Amino acid sequence: CHGNRKRVHPFLSVYCRFVLTSSPVMSDGKFITRAKISEHAERYEDMSDYMIQHMNQEETSVADTDNRNLLSVAFKNVVGAKRSSWRILSALKDQHKGKESEHVLADYTEKVVAELKNVCNTVLNLLEDIIKKVPSENTDALVFYQKMKGDYYRYLAEVAKDTERDEVLEKSSAAYESAKTESSKLPPTHPIRLGLALNFSVFYYEIKNEPQKACELAKKAFDDAIAELDQLKEDSYKDSTLIMQLLRDNLTVSDPGVISLLAVTILSCSFGQLTTRRMVTMTTIVRNLFCFLNKYTFVGDDLSSILL
Repeated sequence: CHGNRKRVHPFLSVYCRFVLTSSPVMSDGKFITRAKISEHAERYEDMSDYMIQHMNQEETSVADTDNRNLLSVAFKNVVGAKRSSWRILSALKDQHKGKESEHVLADYTEKVVAELKNVCNTVLNLLEDIIKKVPSENTDALVFYQKMKGDYYRYLAEVAKDTERDEVLEKSSAAYESAKTESSKLPPTHPIRLGLALNFSVFYYEIKNEPQKACELAKKAFDDAIAELDQLKEDSYKDSTLIMQLLRDNLTVSDPGVISLLAVTILSCSFGQLTTRRMVTMTTIVRNLFCFLNKYTFVGDDLSSILL
């Protein structure tokens, strides 16, 4: 998982910066190469810049899985850092209330909010162009980008106020609904479809404050996926044991009986149509759906979706 990557050696970071900035002329294929090097150096703002240039090229296949994954990784890390900063600053508000530092904190919070909005709007403008280029028959790409659109409007809704919040909330809902309609063409076990259901649930729970609707959406997605798990073709024992290991490490629910039931269900299935990366993603999403249904706090697939 990208979140658990070991810290990059300072020399590598300096070297990557030299490589990324030393060439005055950049051929078409170099954008993606530089984006990948930037990722290794954990320079995600550079990575996002290169991915914007790459995705804007006429010859770029926006439906390509690697392209959309790299785009998601880049911006999730950039916006994720700013969302985290905003949450920390917001939590300090009561501590500084009535003090001389209150205005300083408020000004700095507004600075972070402005940066966060800028990133989100950059992504959303890019997505408007990308979605137009996705072939209508490429369902998983359409769902992926519409879900991403809903996510970034949701991030804006977290920090927006009054009329502005109402506007971005409506746009987020519309994007999620569009993705949901399109996702009906995908199998219930598809990681992108599950990730959409999870994030749409978060939208209802945290942004619209409709926990009942959120729970219904999450439960239906989970039940539909469970009902079709046994239809997946067999691949190898190793794949099955891998996902069981991930369940043991990551799944946390209050009812041990539910864990046992899920374990038996998954052991009786096979995962031939799921790559290792997609199994990791689906496991994380299922875990979070369980946590949601048991009223635990979770943050959606903001980290796991970068593997889709």
